[in-house]
Amino acid sequence: MNKFTKLWYWFQIGAHVIGGACILSFIFPFLTRPRKDQKIQTWSKRLLKIFNIHLAVQDAHFLIDSSYLMTSNHISWIDIYVINAFNPIRFVAKSEVEGWPVFGWMAKQLGTVFIRRDSSRHARQVVGQMAQVLKTESICIFPEGTSTTGECVLPFRPNLFEAAIASGGPVFPLAIQYISRSTGDRSEAQAFVGDMGLLESMANILSTRDLQVNLTVLSPYRHGIEPSLDRKQLAAHAQELIARAI
Repeated sequence: MNKFTKLWYWFQIGAHVIGGACILSFIFPFLTRPRKDQKIQTWSKRLLKIFNIHLAVQDAHFLIDSSYLMTSNHISWIDIYVINAFNPIRFVAKSEVEGWPVFGWMAKQLGTVFIRRDSSRHARQVVGQMAQVLKTESICIFPEGTSTTGECVLPFRPNLFEAAIASGGPVFPLAIQYISRSTGDRSEAQAFVGDMGLLESMANILSTRDLQVNLTVLSPYRHGIEPSLDRKQLAAHAQELIARAI
């Protein structure tokens, strides 16, 4: 990729982010929830197109029209926009995301709930907030507590699954896999791990131009995993289903 092409991609990203910020600031406050979701999905799809990431979804028919807790493995910051391109949803994210330039502000405007990973007291407060939201809206969590290269699924932390039990709603596991379209092998170009910065991760994805992301909705039942299990059992069951899928 030559220098001019790289600059063009960065220009597209900058323009797209500025456009998204304008929509959030001046248009979102006047939209209904369905119209907001439509805007989020369109913006997210465009972002994937700029990065040349192809999206493939399997078993989307498992999802239901009412609210639910979605739980996913976590590989990259772009997971959020991948999921929103498929199915706009509210997220719970680590508190560090709130401090990201522009993207952190955008996440906050979209209703993301931020959690401090080192505070069990704060986690309990977040669970209470989530249980209220789940009565009317769906939420997605990344219970590994960190991002990985996607080679395996780390044990799921059970705390946030308490919100599904409190709300009585179902749980839908979601498996995320990134592969090279040319080889079909697992890719690590999108992995956001260690001390990697956001701009460095973006540069890695831009330089690849060969990514496909596969989303698989997992549920042994038509209406999701019912929260009749305790939170540890729910977490372990969801983690097992996703680990099998990848």
